[in-house]
Amino acid sequence: MLSSVKDSIINAYEIKTGLSRAKLSHLMDAETWMDANKAVELGFADGIMSRAVETEDIAAPTVSMLYSKANVVNSLMEKIAAKCAIEPKPNRTQKADDLMERLNLIKNWR
Repeated sequence: MLSSVKDSIINAYEIKTGLSRAKLSHLMDAETWMDANKAVELGFADGIMSRAVETEDIAAPTVSMLYSKANVVNSLMEKIAAKCAIEPKPNRTQKADDLMERLNLIKNWR
Protein backbone atom coordinates (compact mmCIF):
# COMPACT_ATOMS: atom_id res chain seq x y z
CA MET A 1 0.00 0.00 0.00
CA LEU A 2 2.81 2.42 0.85
CA SER A 3 4.43 1.84 -2.52
CA SER A 4 1.19 2.83 -4.28
CA VAL A 5 1.03 5.99 -2.16
CA LYS A 6 4.65 6.76 -3.03
CA ASP A 7 3.91 6.16 -6.72
CA SER A 8 0.96 8.56 -6.54
CA ILE A 9 3.12 11.24 -4.95
CA ILE A 10 5.87 10.69 -7.52
CA ASN A 11 3.28 10.98 -10.31
CA ALA A 12 2.12 14.34 -8.96
CA TYR A 13 5.68 15.61 -8.47
CA GLU A 14 6.70 14.40 -11.94
CA ILE A 15 3.86 16.35 -13.55
CA LYS A 16 4.62 19.46 -11.49
CA THR A 17 8.43 19.50 -11.66
CA GLY A 18 9.34 17.62 -14.80
CA LEU A 19 12.03 15.76 -12.83
CA SER A 20 12.66 12.08 -13.49
CA ARG A 21 10.94 9.43 -11.40
CA ALA A 22 14.33 8.16 -10.22
CA LYS A 23 15.40 11.63 -9.04
CA LEU A 24 12.08 12.18 -7.26
CA SER A 25 12.25 8.76 -5.63
CA HIS A 26 15.79 9.49 -4.44
CA LEU A 27 14.73 12.86 -2.98
CA MET A 28 11.84 11.18 -1.17
CA ASP A 29 13.95 8.30 0.16
CA ALA A 30 16.54 10.76 1.48
CA GLU A 31 13.76 12.83 3.09
CA THR A 32 15.29 15.88 1.43
CA TRP A 33 14.58 19.30 2.93
CA MET A 34 14.85 22.43 0.84
CA ASP A 35 14.30 26.13 1.25
CA ALA A 36 11.87 28.17 -0.83
CA ASN A 37 14.48 29.18 -3.40
CA LYS A 38 15.49 25.57 -4.05
CA ALA A 39 11.82 24.50 -4.24
CA VAL A 40 11.20 27.10 -6.96
CA GLU A 41 14.42 26.14 -8.74
CA LEU A 42 13.43 22.45 -8.85
CA GLY A 43 9.84 23.23 -9.83
CA PHE A 44 8.10 22.18 -6.62
CA ALA A 45 6.82 25.74 -6.14
CA ASP A 46 5.77 28.45 -8.58
CA GLY A 47 7.12 31.36 -6.60
CA ILE A 48 7.93 32.77 -3.19
CA MET A 49 5.40 34.87 -1.35
CA SER A 50 6.80 37.98 0.26
CA ARG A 51 5.59 40.11 3.12
CA ALA A 52 3.80 43.34 2.30
CA VAL A 53 6.16 45.23 4.60
CA GLU A 54 9.82 44.36 4.28
CA THR A 55 11.75 44.45 7.51
CA GLU A 56 15.34 45.62 7.50
CA ASP A 57 16.29 43.22 10.30
CA ILE A 58 15.78 40.08 8.24
CA ALA A 59 18.19 39.53 5.40
CA ALA A 60 17.01 37.44 2.48
CA PRO A 61 19.14 34.35 1.94
CA THR A 62 21.44 34.68 -1.02
CA VAL A 63 22.36 31.02 -1.30
CA SER A 64 19.81 28.35 -2.03
CA MET A 65 20.32 25.46 0.36
CA LEU A 66 19.38 21.82 0.06
CA TYR A 67 19.18 19.71 3.22
CA SER A 68 18.95 16.01 3.76
CA LYS A 69 18.00 14.27 6.98
CA ALA A 70 21.27 12.32 6.98
CA ASN A 71 23.37 15.50 6.73
CA VAL A 72 21.44 17.15 9.55
CA VAL A 73 21.77 14.09 11.80
CA ASN A 74 25.49 13.70 11.02
CA SER A 75 26.14 17.36 11.74
CA LEU A 76 24.34 17.18 15.07
CA MET A 77 26.13 13.97 16.04
CA GLU A 78 29.51 15.56 15.30
CA LYS A 79 28.63 18.56 17.48
CA ILE A 80 27.45 16.31 20.32
CA ALA A 81 30.56 14.15 20.06
CA ALA A 82 32.77 17.24 20.23
CA LYS A 83 30.98 18.44 23.39
CA CYS A 84 31.15 15.01 25.04
CA ALA A 85 34.75 14.26 24.15
CA ILE A 86 36.70 12.88 27.09
CA GLU A 87 40.15 14.29 27.50
CA PRO A 88 42.87 11.68 27.86
CA LYS A 89 44.36 11.28 31.30
CA PRO A 90 47.85 12.64 31.71
CA ASN A 91 50.47 9.94 31.40
CA ARG A 92 51.67 9.29 34.92
CA THR A 93 54.53 6.91 35.31
CA GLN A 94 55.51 5.41 38.62
CA LYS A 95 58.45 3.25 39.41
CA ALA A 96 57.80 -0.35 40.35
CA ASP A 97 59.75 0.08 43.61
CA ASP A 98 57.46 2.94 44.68
CA LEU A 99 54.38 0.84 43.95
CA MET A 100 55.78 -2.14 45.88
CA GLU A 101 56.53 0.13 48.84
CA ARG A 102 52.94 1.42 48.83
CA LEU A 103 51.61 -2.13 48.55
CA ASN A 104 53.68 -3.24 51.54
CA LEU A 105 52.41 -0.27 53.55
CA ILE A 106 48.83 -1.33 52.81
CA LYS A 107 49.55 -4.98 53.70
CA ASN A 108 51.22 -4.09 56.98
CA TRP A 109 48.81 -1.37 57.95
CA ARG A 110 47.55 -3.11 61.12
